[in-house]
Amino acid sequence: MPARALMFVGTGSDVGKSLIVAGLCRLCANRGLRVRPFKPQNMSNNAAVTADGGEIGRAQALQARAARVPLSVHMNPVLLKPQSETGAQVIVQGRMIETSGARAFQSKKRSLMPAVLESFEHLKADADIVLVEGAGSASEINLRANDIANLGFARTADVPVILIGDIDRGGVIASLVGTKHVLDAADAQMIQGFIVNKMRGDPTLFADGMTAITYLTGWPALGLVPFFNEARRLPPEDALALDERRAPTGKPVIAVLAYPRISNFDDFDPLRLDTSVDLQILRSGEPIPGDARLVILPGSKSTIADLNSLRDFGWDVDLAAHIRRGGHVLGVCGGYQMLGTAIHDPDGIEGNPATVAGLGYIDIETRMSGDKKLIEISGQLSAQPVPFDGYEMHVGESTGPGLERPLLEITGGRPDGAIDASGRISGCYVHGLFSNDRMRAHWLQRIGIEADSSAAFNYEHDVDATLDAFAEHLAQHIDIEQLLSLAK
Repeated sequence: MPARALMFVGTGSDVGKSLIVAGLCRLCANRGLRVRPFKPQNMSNNAAVTADGGEIGRAQALQARAARVPLSVHMNPVLLKPQSETGAQVIVQGRMIETSGARAFQSKKRSLMPAVLESFEHLKADADIVLVEGAGSASEINLRANDIANLGFARTADVPVILIGDIDRGGVIASLVGTKHVLDAADAQMIQGFIVNKMRGDPTLFADGMTAITYLTGWPALGLVPFFNEARRLPPEDALALDERRAPTGKPVIAVLAYPRISNFDDFDPLRLDTSVDLQILRSGEPIPGDARLVILPGSKSTIADLNSLRDFGWDVDLAAHIRRGGHVLGVCGGYQMLGTAIHDPDGIEGNPATVAGLGYIDIETRMSGDKKLIEISGQLSAQPVPFDGYEMHVGESTGPGLERPLLEITGGRPDGAIDASGRISGCYVHGLFSNDRMRAHWLQRIGIEADSSAAFNYEHDVDATLDAFAEHLAQHIDIEQLLSLAK
């Protein structure tokens, strides 16, 4: 029997499409269905390495985990990774094909529809149902002509659509009804129902609102989903989540430097959830706290540009003071490259061709060249048997005397990273270190933090438990039988 499919689009960005698809993937998987997530086009610098040797958006990685299936490049055939305000790397079926400006991409993206449809059919061949996530807002009629991400895909692939609105931001009636008003009739006809997400308070107070939306659009109401506070325990997709401000906890501080092109920021999600520490994500204008135990330089989509931003923000001065006080520093991927003595990008792989001086804390130089390395790996610390599972996702090769003191040993004996002579400054190319509970505990001990007994949690188990809880949450508030009956 051929797989059925159902698409979820939004009235805008951040209405909860990714999370609802993840929850429905887990719900379907728990019912014994072979379910696959699919997003035709995504824009994110938070990516994951797939089992078939490419990369996809982190949201689709979470959805695949919810579906209990390996990651595949076909789950997100077009991925845009911004490098500037108007330009991005274009990743097709897991591999970069070019760097394109926003206007140029709009004119050529329709040519990517064959690859999108090929990936969609690939997933359908091994599934009972494919749950498709749209991108941004479905009502951006100014971009409709070449659309491959929302109703352009739905019409071409003949996939029924569910529209999601966010009541938490206000104006949900206008956003849902307005979407019906601006869409052309054929697009609007693809929409088979709507869901209102993130309801706070008494849901009966919005019963008349649900009725009004149905009356004004003709679309049936499929569910009013209360705000799911535990969603914060799942890895975020969007860097906007890093702007969430939290009150100081009085716990030891770990600071992450969120430069403008930060990537793979979910590396630090386990630390965010660990109540032993106060993880502070710093933006422009925020100094490195004087009491920070550890400062992390994360990955970057454009390492030289972000190193320049780091200096512009004054963090180089703060970092020097932090090190003089005896603080620890960890660089991950692009952050590791910044800790070296120089970065060379003669071919302009990550921007304009340039050579810049690094921060000079580790005796290595990096040259941006060659294909991007995309690989899942495991290993342990070089100095002791503390394990990790992670992945590499980077361009460039680092060389120099600093590599004689590696931080990690990859399974098979390959060294990775470096540690300075003091033992307090280190870096590596491996993402995902802190997801391993033993590795995370080691780093906390390394910087003098005693684990909080209440924080002794299994991060990976916590993610799965949260997905199960959210699936049950959706089952209680969405008419699942009616929803699944709409798939075709």
